[in-house]
Amino acid sequence: MHKYLLPLAVAAVAFAGSAALAKDDQDADSQATWDLTELYPSVEAWNKAREEVTVDFEEIDSRRGTLGESAESLYATYRLVSDALKKAGRVSVYASLNRDEDLRDSETQERAQLAQIMFSRFGEVTAWIQPEIIEVGREVIESYINEDERLAPFAFQLDDSLRNAPHTLSAETEQTLSYFSQTFGAPNRTYSLLANSDIPWPTITLADGEEVVVDSQGYGRTRGSSNRDDRKLVFDTFWGKWAEYRSSIGMVMNSHLQTQVALAKARNYDSVLDRELFQDNLPPRVYRTLVKEVNKALPTLHRYFKLRTRMLGLEQMHYYDIYPSLVSLDRTFDLESSKKITLEAMAILGDDWVSTQKKAMDERWMHVYPQRGKRSGAYMSGFAYDVHPYLLLNHNDDYSSLSTLAHEWGHAMHTLYSKQEQPFETAGYATFIAEIPSTSLELILQDHMLKNAESIDEKLFYLGEGLENLRGTFFRQTMFAEFELALYEATERGEALTGDRITEMYGEILRRYHGHDEGVVVIDDLYTNEWMFVPHFYFNMYVFQYATSQTAGTALYAKIVEEGETGVENYKNLLRAGGSDYPYTLLANAGVDLAKPEPYLAIVSKMNAIMDEMEQLLDEKNN
Repeated sequence: MHKYLLPLAVAAVAFAGSAALAKDDQDADSQATWDLTELYPSVEAWNKAREEVTVDFEEIDSRRGTLGESAESLYATYRLVSDALKKAGRVSVYASLNRDEDLRDSETQERAQLAQIMFSRFGEVTAWIQPEIIEVGREVIESYINEDERLAPFAFQLDDSLRNAPHTLSAETEQTLSYFSQTFGAPNRTYSLLANSDIPWPTITLADGEEVVVDSQGYGRTRGSSNRDDRKLVFDTFWGKWAEYRSSIGMVMNSHLQTQVALAKARNYDSVLDRELFQDNLPPRVYRTLVKEVNKALPTLHRYFKLRTRMLGLEQMHYYDIYPSLVSLDRTFDLESSKKITLEAMAILGDDWVSTQKKAMDERWMHVYPQRGKRSGAYMSGFAYDVHPYLLLNHNDDYSSLSTLAHEWGHAMHTLYSKQEQPFETAGYATFIAEIPSTSLELILQDHMLKNAESIDEKLFYLGEGLENLRGTFFRQTMFAEFELALYEATERGEALTGDRITEMYGEILRRYHGHDEGVVVIDDLYTNEWMFVPHFYFNMYVFQYATSQTAGTALYAKIVEEGETGVENYKNLLRAGGSDYPYTLLANAGVDLAKPEPYLAIVSKMNAIMDEMEQLLDEKNN
């Protein structure tokens, strides 16, 4: 019914971060695993709740033709739909979390599919609402809102529905399209199953004799090895296996692209990019300015690669030299120490923040360590409005894991602050806002670690991690966004896209960003298969918002540092706003305009300042 409610279910899916060896012997009752009984005490209770939701669908369907009768009738329908969505969200969260504990379990896969079918049915029974709202018209709808204060929580989504009039089809057509919602998502589900379950990953032997299965977790854990031969072996093995599936995954990707282009045309959008920006009411200048400024800043990225080459003692940097730490850190961060350090770092955000986060961290909201079959990466799921957020991690007791924990708790705290101020109807925030608290908490953590570093090497380590974070988010995600847009534009031009052609397109952009032709970083042909590994390309122009969010998070953190309590309150007000207005408006109200170059110039300046400091420390160390 309303798009701002849904990102809570999928916020911050970070794929293939570093992962430890599986810990199958985790204590199911420990703080290292989440407690799903807070959602439902049993599978039977879950199934009963799912069936109750479907009963609501019949009543929603019976409300057709009533929205223009009176304010009372409009309110009754929207209350019914909202309550059904809230219950459906809880059902969906349980099924998806349960599935992600072990993707090999067919029963949990089945329950997840049942939840998806439930949401497809929800789309079917509500497909008539937006066309009918548009038919009733803005004048009548606004008069109802003014007449009945109970409609206040729905005012924003009603306005958004009316804004969508040029791209809303007839009730009959919307109904027909809703029947295909499961089919539209098939490429993503096919890809996910193939990537996470079906590919037979090879085993390699590292220089120290350790045998490693080079799946996504093995790749994430070993790609940063200090042994250059090992990391080259990991890269060659991993991307070599992906290359065997290039034709198949190319076909899956092409199916996704064709589907999205067709849907955009059906709704009278000029392009998929036009559709995705319109959905959040984002000015096209945001996307264009980001890409323009990042491309202008590529010399700064290349400066980082040259510094990396120097610090790793290499004559020529290759792509497999991207991930090893510039300085080793002989320190581990288990769950308890990671929680303690994160809370210490967040003191800058005030006592209320720290006390709220500490209390939440002491509950069983997290599934912390890897185990065989568990979904890779990390995410926060906050769609269960009446319960609390849940966090999936793959904690490896290293600094990257500590940073990921801070990142995901940024999402969780965003959800908690939003729920403090917003009803369910406006609690769900847009993707454009979602990554801001996560990236800003990473920055806060980095500064805290740097201030408390006890040696030059430890300072260099944290500064290096900060650089890598900027590379991986600001530059890399914009690179992904350029590639994704190139795919859609090629599809919209009617070009054929095979796995080989997609790989060629990705390789061109990858090499340009990394200065391959200038000899900055050599990109071997095999590694241009990397596009197959990125699930975000099935999320429809999602990735550019990582880069814009990091830019905004950096700007808001700068305000916190410069303005103190005023900056902190400004930051919290953005989180408290949830999805109560369009995301660009909310962020502009917080003092950050991402349609202008200044925020992007500031983040590039910050990256150069970090490198200046590192070079100074290196000179001190060598003298």
